[in-house]
Amino acid sequence: MQTSVHWLENVAFEAKSESGHQIVMDGSAEYGGENRGPRPMELILMGLGGCASFDIVTILKKSRQDVTDVICQLQAERADTIPAVFTKIHLHFVITGHEVKEKQVAKAVELSAEKYCSASKMLADGGVEITHDFEIINV
Repeated sequence: MQTSVHWLENVAFEAKSESGHQIVMDGSAEYGGENRGPRPMELILMGLGGCASFDIVTILKKSRQDVTDVICQLQAERADTIPAVFTKIHLHFVITGHEVKEKQVAKAVELSAEKYCSASKMLADGGVEITHDFEIINV
């Protein structure tokens, strides 16, 4: 996997992925930015949510759960010192569907956290305390 990051101006950068996608990252006005895009650390959090959600959807589909929506809400804490690394991250999954079974969702969350989510594993191995919970909305 490869990517490139190109400086645009001030503290704005454009990242281009190997798959041909791009995103602008920018800082706050406090650091000379214009708030034109997410902060790099926000992208890490977004990536974690995307990675875990990908697993959850895939696992629930394989277990024949009739899922109509998945939302992953993340809350993170960072160190007060430099580098301001993540110290704790909590993922809350909201699973919506028809007759979705709690046992299947619990298993999907556990499998994602402990086996499949590369982003979660990498952050946890780096010392980040990662927790998960979920709620199910059957419609």
